[in-house]
Amino acid sequence: MHRGGGLGLPGQAGEHAGPAVGAARLAAAVTTGALVTSTANPQQQEAPEKVNILVVDDLPEKHVVFTTILDELDQNIVSARSGQEALKYILEMEFAVILLDVNMPDIDGLETASLIRQYKKSAQTPIVFITAYVDDLQARRGYALGAVDYIPSPVVPEVLRSKVRVFCELFRMNRQLQKQAQQREELARSEAARAAAEEAIHRADYLAEASQVLSRSLNLDDTVAAILDLSVPMLGQRAVLGIPDKEGGVRRLEMHPAPKADDHVAFDEAVGPDLRSVADQVLRDKQFRLWRKGNGRAAAVCPLMAGDEIRGALALVGDEAFFDSPRTALIREFASRASIAMENARLYSAVQEADRRKNEFLAMLAHELRNPLAPIRNAVHILASAEELPPKLGWARDVIGRQAEHMARLIDDLLDVSRIVQGKVAVKPEKLQLVSLIERSVEASSPRLGARDQVLDVVLPRVPIELDGDAVRLSQVLSNLINNACKFSPPGSRIALESSYRDGELQIAVKDQGAGIAPEFLPHMFDLFAQADQSLDRSQGGLGIGLTLVKHLVELHGGRVWATSEGLGKGAQVTIALPACVSTQPAGPLPSVTHRPVHVAPGAAARILVVDDLAASAETLLTLLEMEGFEVRMAHEGQDALRIAREFRPDVVLLDIGLPGMNGFEVAHGLRSQPESQEALLIALTGYGEAESRTRSAQAGFDFHMVKPADVNLLLSMLANPQEARRNATATTAA
Repeated sequence: MHRGGGLGLPGQAGEHAGPAVGAARLAAAVTTGALVTSTANPQQQEAPEKVNILVVDDLPEKHVVFTTILDELDQNIVSARSGQEALKYILEMEFAVILLDVNMPDIDGLETASLIRQYKKSAQTPIVFITAYVDDLQARRGYALGAVDYIPSPVVPEVLRSKVRVFCELFRMNRQLQKQAQQREELARSEAARAAAEEAIHRADYLAEASQVLSRSLNLDDTVAAILDLSVPMLGQRAVLGIPDKEGGVRRLEMHPAPKADDHVAFDEAVGPDLRSVADQVLRDKQFRLWRKGNGRAAAVCPLMAGDEIRGALALVGDEAFFDSPRTALIREFASRASIAMENARLYSAVQEADRRKNEFLAMLAHELRNPLAPIRNAVHILASAEELPPKLGWARDVIGRQAEHMARLIDDLLDVSRIVQGKVAVKPEKLQLVSLIERSVEASSPRLGARDQVLDVVLPRVPIELDGDAVRLSQVLSNLINNACKFSPPGSRIALESSYRDGELQIAVKDQGAGIAPEFLPHMFDLFAQADQSLDRSQGGLGIGLTLVKHLVELHGGRVWATSEGLGKGAQVTIALPACVSTQPAGPLPSVTHRPVHVAPGAAARILVVDDLAASAETLLTLLEMEGFEVRMAHEGQDALRIAREFRPDVVLLDIGLPGMNGFEVAHGLRSQPESQEALLIALTGYGEAESRTRSAQAGFDFHMVKPADVNLLLSMLANPQEARRNATATTAA
């Protein structure tokens, strides 16, 4: 066999000229620049990457020849002396082209090519066979093994360089295309990651905004509207929220946007029987469901949970493709936030309902407690009118009177604190002289001071002081402080009420010589129901609400309050500070601490009708008024009162509101409709003292609303001249 060192026959070379000519043309195209990559930059063209060329031949002189010919290409030329050595290099390196001698000992070129093709790395590497002779059978076998060309030996240098250059450029171009594809893939991954990050940020922003919007209101209707509004269009094209009843049915159904009356398709999608069935299933098993309608439309139905309890179901309707995995995850997360908002709204509604029931209970409690106090106070006043009583009966009368007054104050304080905590108490500020305020407060507290033989020392600023405040409420504040000092001071002690003015602020301090306050209790002095002595044998009673009431009322006037004490047994001082100014009016005299009941002689023609279903209250009041010289009639229900009024033609009607059958408001309306009682002084005398009852009294035609047990002296002063009292009431209302 010829070893490839001789001259190739021209005829043999011509028989295989086809591939050679094709390669030559490709080489010419590469040389002239026809095959260049459009994405190659100038730097890559100026300094192209060197590629590897593998030359496999068993003759050393052949390697010298190939190296000399290919040096002009300036590439890496790797020489292998056998097929085994060539396979070793192929495992380690990547080649642009392999020049393979056909006739080699041990493993010839064709066998080597077959082994090369078995490796994935070199399965597509171009193989050019170098041989001095090739027949058709050998050529077909070579091409079957992946040979791209046959070059006769001895080789023509220009032809070899041209063909090898083509494969090197093709390899370089393929490598460049691979790099570009990798760059495009990396860019696509980067864009996808950026888009995913932007979408994640968008969803996080949406959830943050949803949490903020859902926390703005605790009203159930507002929460439902917010859930629906936030759901469209982010989570679906239409949102439906169903709230179940106790039996598992749907008691409330809300939709956004609501379908038009003639939009039957939208209505069927939103609340049709199929979706209703899915929603019912979600309410039963408390699991998320994705419902597909079959026409490209779908709905995601989420349970709204509060622990293990179902609070509703949120259905989001849209195109089926819209509900992909990220969207479904977002819907679930939003449903979790919506569930919390729904539960908060439900709890708030429950608290409001409980608060409403509590207020109704307190109003009823006050009414029921005040009703028995009214006849007690009337009876005490009747006994006080007696000219002579045995000492023990006089003592019993005084005890009953004091305890009735104490219970009335407890009821008033309890209801006041309840209303203040709810923010339902409003002050009515007016120009108020400090002297008149203190006089009013001292007058209210003087009976208690007198009962304990205590002395109240009052000190006023040297200049007249004027406040902007509610006279009734500020008088209540000072009376509470004086009564508190009286309560915790021993009999026969002195209590000081000192006021001072500086830089637009009035300070009023009430100081006693009583039990004092422990340092650890001082920070809790004004807490609701706070009491220093919690033992069962505590010497002082009370509910612990007086100072809480003081604090709230003072703060409603823009002031502040604080307490000080040097310790137990060393007395205490409570100070209030209020905005004030120097008055242009001269200061009046210091108030007197003496308490004298007022007796008013009634007019001869005063006729009074007492209407009360509580017999004891009506009878004691009738007796009291008759002792004062009035002509009195009595009724226990509405129809009887209207009948007596037509016959009796009363000047004054004292009317209870809580009557059987017709209530007091209805009776008042009937009295105003009758000519015989149309101009009568109409006074509501009732246990209901809340603002709503007072408003309804005015609307029903009452001139005054007095809470049981009424101040008998105030009542008698109005009864002395009914028409004057009515004119004053009308003028006050008009103002």
